[in-house]
Amino acid sequence: MIKLKHLFMALAATVFLAASPVRAATPGDTFVIAKDIADIITMDPAEVFELTTGEIIANIYDRIMMFEPEDLKTLVGGVAESWEISADGKTITFAVRPGLKFHSGNPVRAEDVAWSLQRVVKLNKTPAFIVTQFGWDAENVDELVRATDDGHVQITITEEFSPGLVLNAMSAGVASVVDKELVIQHEKDGDLGYDWLKSNSAGSGAFSLKTWKANEIVTLEANADYRHGAPGMKRVILRHVSEPSAQRLLLEKNDIDMARNLTPDQIKGIMGNAEIVVDGYPKGTVVYMAANGSHPILGKPEVVQALRHLVDYKGMADSFLAGQFVVHQAFWPGGLWAALEETPYSLEVDKAKSLLESAGHGDGFKVTIHTLTNSPFPEIAQSVQATLAQGGIAADIVTLEGKTLWPKYRAREHDIILARWSPDYVDPHSNADAFAHNPDNRLEAKLTGVLAWRNAWTDPASNELAVTARNELDLGMREKQYVDLQKMLQTTGPYVIMFQQNEQVARRKNVAGFVSGSNFDLVFYRNVTK
Repeated sequence: MIKLKHLFMALAATVFLAASPVRAATPGDTFVIAKDIADIITMDPAEVFELTTGEIIANIYDRIMMFEPEDLKTLVGGVAESWEISADGKTITFAVRPGLKFHSGNPVRAEDVAWSLQRVVKLNKTPAFIVTQFGWDAENVDELVRATDDGHVQITITEEFSPGLVLNAMSAGVASVVDKELVIQHEKDGDLGYDWLKSNSAGSGAFSLKTWKANEIVTLEANADYRHGAPGMKRVILRHVSEPSAQRLLLEKNDIDMARNLTPDQIKGIMGNAEIVVDGYPKGTVVYMAANGSHPILGKPEVVQALRHLVDYKGMADSFLAGQFVVHQAFWPGGLWAALEETPYSLEVDKAKSLLESAGHGDGFKVTIHTLTNSPFPEIAQSVQATLAQGGIAADIVTLEGKTLWPKYRAREHDIILARWSPDYVDPHSNADAFAHNPDNRLEAKLTGVLAWRNAWTDPASNELAVTARNELDLGMREKQYVDLQKMLQTTGPYVIMFQQNEQVARRKNVAGFVSGSNFDLVFYRNVTK
């Protein structure tokens, strides 16, 4: 009876903490975040590809390689303590960091590392392409990814890729190391524990999954034995609060520690509150326009160059975008390795008119801009519509939901698209392969994941440099090649790259140590303190 009484008291306390709207303050050992978490569909790192779960598994699992919150620009070993690359660059041997333990208490073994990658390939869920691009499939992965002894894992790639790219890919969510012994205990009908791991965790990271109730709450519990030391908070709670106005109210009442989805107007409204601090974190999402290269006018390089001079980048960033987007004009996001930070374009109507005149369209023409229905895309489109008109270009705007817009875009059924793009993993090849590399421009090739193909654009020089950079062994040279490729696409190609997202996070002033990196899965809670 006493045990049951304690159990009911604990459950009641948990429910009260999760749902109470009238707490005077959050507990000192608990970090409470209000966020729209409706995108969560799975907790299995072999399947996770959503924004919220990407950051959750970053805190539950250590990956083979890591970008740590103390230095988000430097790739370091996670579960791997060190690594050796063969002379031909095809084989990488990882030494597993000794003494690591999973949350279950099981030791982290080379066998777990190899099995985790093998499992990703065999399940073949959405993010599996990050590793299957190296030539791995269900038939050969056990041979190409294997534990050579208790402390070493060897991976062999069959494609021509830089080892640097491979190491970066080993920092993606799919390279999370899972507890094989624990997961196999929950295997059903050969599913490799897939059904169980969708709503449970089996990691060695700073936190473990305690609770997930869809569209309600996620609770993480600290791992006191984490390799970097115990996290600053004993638990982290993500409360599902879909309405930004409700997030603001909870933050002002001190019922939460952090609000993640406030609008620019709400950010402006809390700026005078001495108890609240607003931080900005540049994210990996870039906003761009692209012109269909098969269009008789938009396919001309001078016309696209004119478009680049007919956008009021600064005006938008300083007004309705209100700090939630910053001007960025290269395909790889700022803040990441090999990023190009130069922003050479501004609104210059006379220069644009001169370019249109030289292309034979000084009298103007009509186009349609297709974009998403959700803010800020209609507002950006309206601004562009107004500045295009100054250059003599009449633009109609059509807004569509993503489920309708993306198939249209992938079928090349657009004049100008206004859209967004985020890296799939932290290596510039992730974006270069989409923006700059189109090896087969034929309609029947259907390279729908390639933005260059979607816009019916290909260029031998761009293709060559994208492949050269992908395969380059020297990291210094590889970095230069990606910077050169970004500079090339600032003056050639179908793109008008405009902005990079800046996540604005509002927190109580007593909260410190939260880190949100450029990519969606580089968000860390372990250094948070109050």
